[in-house]
Amino acid sequence: MGGVEDEEPALKRMKVASTELRGLSNGSSILERVGGSSRELMARPLPSEGDNRKVIGSRGVIRKDEFVRIIANALYSLGYKKSSALLEEESGIPLHSSTVNIFMQHILDGNWDESINTLRKIGLSNESMVKSASILILEQKYLELLQADRVMEALKTLRTEIAPLSINNNRIHELSSFIMSPSLGGLIGSPGEEHLRAKSRAKLLEELQKLLPPAIMIPENRLEHLVEQALLLQRDSCVYHNASDQEMSLYTDHTCGKNKIPSQTLQVLQAHSDEIWFLQFSHNGKYLASSSSDLSAIIWEVNSNGKVSLKHKLSGHEKPVSLVSWSPDDSQLLTCGVEEAIRLWDVSSGKCLHVYEKAGARLVSCGWFPDGKSILAGINDKSICMWALDGKELDSWKGQRILKISDLEITDDGKKIITICRENAILLLDREAKIDKWIEEDQIITSFRLSKDNKFLLVNLLNQEIHLWSLVGEPNLVSKYKGHRRTRFVIRSCFGGLEEAFIASGSEDSQVYIWHRGSGELIESLPGHSGSVNCVSWNPTNPHMLASASDDHTIRIWGLKGLNIKRNNAYSNGVHYCNGGTGT
Repeated sequence: MGGVEDEEPALKRMKVASTELRGLSNGSSILERVGGSSRELMARPLPSEGDNRKVIGSRGVIRKDEFVRIIANALYSLGYKKSSALLEEESGIPLHSSTVNIFMQHILDGNWDESINTLRKIGLSNESMVKSASILILEQKYLELLQADRVMEALKTLRTEIAPLSINNNRIHELSSFIMSPSLGGLIGSPGEEHLRAKSRAKLLEELQKLLPPAIMIPENRLEHLVEQALLLQRDSCVYHNASDQEMSLYTDHTCGKNKIPSQTLQVLQAHSDEIWFLQFSHNGKYLASSSSDLSAIIWEVNSNGKVSLKHKLSGHEKPVSLVSWSPDDSQLLTCGVEEAIRLWDVSSGKCLHVYEKAGARLVSCGWFPDGKSILAGINDKSICMWALDGKELDSWKGQRILKISDLEITDDGKKIITICRENAILLLDREAKIDKWIEEDQIITSFRLSKDNKFLLVNLLNQEIHLWSLVGEPNLVSKYKGHRRTRFVIRSCFGGLEEAFIASGSEDSQVYIWHRGSGELIESLPGHSGSVNCVSWNPTNPHMLASASDDHTIRIWGLKGLNIKRNNAYSNGVHYCNGGTGT
């Protein structure tokens, strides 16, 4: 293989809330008794007498009154009103003050004037907050008056109560337009449907809950939010997490083992006769395409049991095939020869549908627009060309847009084209805004990969580092990954795993390296290949399937340890099945 430094190398390419009052029980609610032995095993309620602790928990950071109120709020939300009322009674800690209880009941009963009067007795020091809450209540009053065809009363409310409080004239105009609007019923509910009106008032309570201080009205689902935060924090700090969040439990702290990472060779694909430079799974994860210096590309099929088998071998290129690119719907595939032509293939039949060439120039890279109706090609004169599928040229970008050999990506909205425009710079070309941005590195850039959500770019460098850049707003460097070996060839990396939580890369030492994306920790190095690993691809729909392509003429399919694929023969159609480990 030629090196990155060569002038013309044949380089390896890629690629609701309840409507009832939530307050203290009036004493009439009784919690049903549970069987004696079972009850003894349950946690006892917080004692209301003799327990003067203000904080609880081993670290003394949880305020007892807040903790009890949040639990009571959660019980009400779950529909366990008797249990919540009993908790308030036994703990002596009310969910809401008596004034707030009265305020909420006035809202649910539609006593608007009394609601505003009570609002001022709650103890809010922020007059602006009182004003905003009053406007919400008065708007509800106005709309319900209109719904009841009490137009004059509604108009009076708008003019004498809402308008003096509001500083938003546009909102006043919008409310006044409802007087003549035939669709007003859709705002509150059809006349006579009291349950719809009640839902509207409950919705008003939710809006007020968000507006008022949480110490006065606890935010809805606060306990659920806190528990979710704790689970997600544990998940994000687990460097091996690569399974469904549904497997997480509240009963124990969450940890995963390395057995969730694809680290066992399940298959060795041996249909290429020379170095394999690039491979990529289709968007739906049902296919894998590979390209090789043997002048061919191969479409592999991923069966429902995880077995990978040869579907089509694509021949026709006169030079080594540097990269492949899947159409958005995975029905077609582009292959690009090294400074040669781009070919379009039908995935189902394996038939070549079109050959793209440009007079006096040679093509070095390719990619699809999101609509699947046009493609991009990098030209060896450092320009980019856009073609319709029938070969008609639609647009072009001249100048220092792309290197002689370069990766090419298009964002899912079709607005940005990403290329390596200089040895140490990546161009972010905005087609609509006509604005160019750059990512500049201190080292020579050898390849890059765009994340599935288009928010991050993984950049491989000559100095054996992989950099993660955020593309949100102004580009900024987020993380660095080290440990793999790259001294001469183009080595490609990829995002992968559940929610793309991992980074995988090939390496010239014949191994596959895997890092935890968030922490940067190297968690696996996978031996097995006998030549440089040029490219890796993680199945986008199966977080437990990884593929690697090597100079040893093979592709390895990696899966979870202990997983075996059913097969009839050890060898079949260029595929070698493994019982585990990393041997061939």
